[in-house]
Amino acid sequence: MTASSLTHRDRAVLRAVADGRCEIAGSFLLVDGLCCADQFVGLRLTSAGLISTRPGPAALTSAGYEILAAA
Repeated sequence: MTASSLTHRDRAVLRAVADGRCEIAGSFLLVDGLCCADQFVGLRLTSAGLISTRPGPAALTSAGYEILAAA
């Protein structure tokens, strides 16, 4: 995934993760305690290696920080 291939929603979710507003619960990405309306954005961003895959508070990976800075 490149910065140019990110959607507006992808960038918004990455910013929310960077702000500490997201959590990974099972296969769901919660934003502000609610399931994300795009059920595939969490999977898409974790599969791309931009968000950590461990349960609990979501965190950007180093690649996630880099692509967010480039976006």
